[in-house]
Amino acid sequence: MPSLEQLRFDNTYARLPAGFSVRVLPSPFQDAHLVSVSPQALRLLGLETSEARRPEFVEAFGGLRPLPGMEPMATVYAGHQFGVYVPRLGDGRALLLGEAVTPSGERWEVNLKGSGHTPFSRMGDGRAVLRSTVREYLCSEAMYGLGIPTTRALCIIGGREQVFREEVETGAMLVRLAPSHVRFGTFEYFHYTEQHEHVATLADYVLARHFPHLEGAKDRYARFFAEVVERTAQLVAQWQAVGFAHGVLNTDNMSILGLTLDYGPFGFLDDFEPGFICNHSDDFGRYAFDKQPRIALWNLACLGEALLSLISEEEAQTALQAFSPSFASHFLARMREKLGLRESRPEDRELLETLFAKMADARADYTRFFRRLGRFDTSEGARNELLRDQFLDMEGIDAWAAAYRTRLLAEGSVDAERRLRMDRINPKYVLRNYLAQTAITRAQEGDFREVDRLLEVLSRPFDEQPEHEASAAPPPAWGKHLSVSCSS
Repeated sequence: MPSLEQLRFDNTYARLPAGFSVRVLPSPFQDAHLVSVSPQALRLLGLETSEARRPEFVEAFGGLRPLPGMEPMATVYAGHQFGVYVPRLGDGRALLLGEAVTPSGERWEVNLKGSGHTPFSRMGDGRAVLRSTVREYLCSEAMYGLGIPTTRALCIIGGREQVFREEVETGAMLVRLAPSHVRFGTFEYFHYTEQHEHVATLADYVLARHFPHLEGAKDRYARFFAEVVERTAQLVAQWQAVGFAHGVLNTDNMSILGLTLDYGPFGFLDDFEPGFICNHSDDFGRYAFDKQPRIALWNLACLGEALLSLISEEEAQTALQAFSPSFASHFLARMREKLGLRESRPEDRELLETLFAKMADARADYTRFFRRLGRFDTSEGARNELLRDQFLDMEGIDAWAAAYRTRLLAEGSVDAERRLRMDRINPKYVLRNYLAQTAITRAQEGDFREVDRLLEVLSRPFDEQPEHEASAAPPPAWGKHLSVSCSS
């Protein structure tokens, strides 16, 4: 594998017209140090973990001594934030360092978050805090472990610099990777400033890099939009199936590639609560768990509007109309897998909706319920106590279990084989808020071992890992209603 010095960088985004970005040098921390590094993400760049232990690694990725080929820059975009259009946002605390080109020819944009003031910082300081950085770092890699498309987190770089939010906190930087960080809001910026030639330039750039199969097609822009709609439908279905809520689902936080992007406030369901709000700044529940598919469609409509210089209204509407049936199909297919069903039958939707109603009434733990469901015993007379102990309405859950057993037997399901399949789709470990908070508290005290331990656990969320059994527990009383906000 190459050494750090052999890592080759390019920056194709920097070759777009001047209005797309501004060259900005990072503001490195004094006394910068490595908090944690993801070995899996590091391997995307073709680097061994030993390279991250070198001081040159922190200097390069922390902005002190950029590697040859890096061209730090802040990109411009706009976005609808909580439904209100903000005409100019941009990278206010992040920089695109460039694209790491791997020996196999893959390109990974390297993005440094918390790197200091940029022309898009508005009234902000351009910094990030350790608290939010740990959360994004762990969740990015946890989502990858769950098989959900996401930006990746390479490492956390810490420093002693103090940052003021609601209180004084320790600053930190996150190095994240993605094939592209282009957002819905990037297209919106050029559309609403009536720079339609740049809408086309951006679309052509994205197609050449990420949708090469569409290049040259007469209807390439319409097909591009349709593919973004489909990718987004599939992404949100995966979120919903695993019980994940994105707390700031603004158009500037939605990836053109269908990746999970910009982990601000987020949350995995503990109790099954359809109206779960993970962001305490979301006063009206715009981004509540059960509203996320509707909001994703709303955001896609904003993107469609931004592409109207390239596609017709009819083409935009045709693509948008495909979202809801696509989402429903992906979600139901995912939930069949979570229920251990191999076949598609008309009664499956009712079976699932009845279960969700009973789980909501009982506030059953979402992750633990589905993991335990894999142990369901279809033997005549089996009581399945592991299933029943989360419900007060025993009669109701017993009736559902009887219907579920009938459904399983109808397709000849074998308990042992089904359990193996279900354990590969129903995680035992997710990044519950209390787990993240424990790691944050220790990190703020200078102990980063819990961050590394959680990173390892969440990289294998479907494995039993008996030595980490405590991390699969439901939240303690203090962890039930932790407050997570947009401040970072």
